[in-house]
Amino acid sequence: MSSTASWRTSASVAFSLLAGCATPPATPTLLFHDDFNSAASGSGQWIVEAEQPAQIIATNGALDIDTAAGVTVWFRPRLEGPVQIDFDATAVAQGGPNDQVSDLNVFWMASNADGSAPFSSRRGGKFAEYNDLRTYYVGLGGNRNTTTRFRRYIGDPDLRPLLPEHDLSGGDVLLVPNRRQSITLLANGGVIEYRRDGKTLFRFEDHAPYVAGWFAFRTTSSHLRIERLRIFALRQH
Repeated sequence: MSSTASWRTSASVAFSLLAGCATPPATPTLLFHDDFNSAASGSGQWIVEAEQPAQIIATNGALDIDTAAGVTVWFRPRLEGPVQIDFDATAVAQGGPNDQVSDLNVFWMASNADGSAPFSSRRGGKFAEYNDLRTYYVGLGGNRNTTTRFRRYIGDPDLRPLLPEHDLSGGDVLLVPNRRQSITLLANGGVIEYRRDGKTLFRFEDHAPYVAGWFAFRTTSSHLRIERLRIFALRQH
């Protein structure tokens, strides 16, 4: 965990790991979950990289991320596709200094150019420090809740390609204050998807897909609440 981040825990913090069990071929297999509420191991499953001191608290069924600057919260286990990541998220607007309703962002299937874990290279939470990753990224309500964008990072420190159809704006693709929303990320072979409340916002067919890597929550100058993380292996048909 970065020394610039403050992770305050309590008896109700949970970062739990479930091993998947065999299921019928058409059913996803649960690999990991976190409900952020059992008296368990604390922050062992997560690594925080923060630009400034940030309040990251897991308690009462939610991971609360309250930060005045950039912060990335990495899930430590490496994921191998095909994989599906589900979680609920709320942009908090309750009068706090960082309650700005902005930047519910994610990296998935992320790695350094050599395939190593992103957090094996020391980063301080500033967004530009992640440009050299190979990863899928969505910024939901970015730029102070004016844009929602999908990018496929290519490992270049300067170039982050953005297709016109992956640069969205308008109220139906932005954040709504204090509204819980369900997010699904898919990396299913060459099919990459991002869904909100069951609606596909982005679907990308990747002819050279990232088939393994790491997942992270990302935000800047905002206050987010994350609940009910579930990560599934997807069986090939």
